[in-house]
Amino acid sequence: MLIRGLIEEDFVNYKKASMFIVFPTCTFKCEKDCGIKCCQNSAVAKSAAIEIDTKILVDRYINNPITHAIVCGGLEPIDSFDDLLELVKLVREKTDDDIVIYTGYNKNEILKEIRILREFPNIIIKFGRFKPNDMHRFDEILGVELASANQYAEKVS
Repeated sequence: MLIRGLIEEDFVNYKKASMFIVFPTCTFKCEKDCGIKCCQNSAVAKSAAIEIDTKILVDRYINNPITHAIVCGGLEPIDSFDDLLELVKLVREKTDDDIVIYTGYNKNEILKEIRILREFPNIIIKFGRFKPNDMHRFDEILGVELASANQYAEKVS
């Protein structure tokens, strides 16, 4: 699978120590909606993509005694849905640890993908586009502060 980065032990994006996988593509819908360049991940989009075997990625996660969740973020994991789904399937062969997906999509825009992901236990999705200069909000499910008031997490399975 293609990624743009990997943080093997992340303590920022979820309430549990996590492996954070940086997915490689995005349509920049947040910027299109607000009409200005505002993506906090713009530099990531310009970085080199890295090819990594998904099984090796999962083994690195499983063999790390510190991490207890995987966070898929970004750019936009849903825009690489086939790779995301392959990752979820391989993780579920080894563990039911939480898988958190940070998406800028609104829930109603990805209902098909949500139906597919509901087949797997412990999937959490953070929905909503980034809105510059918006109020932040603490999300109880994630245990972190989100950048825009419209963003929220939901355990979908």
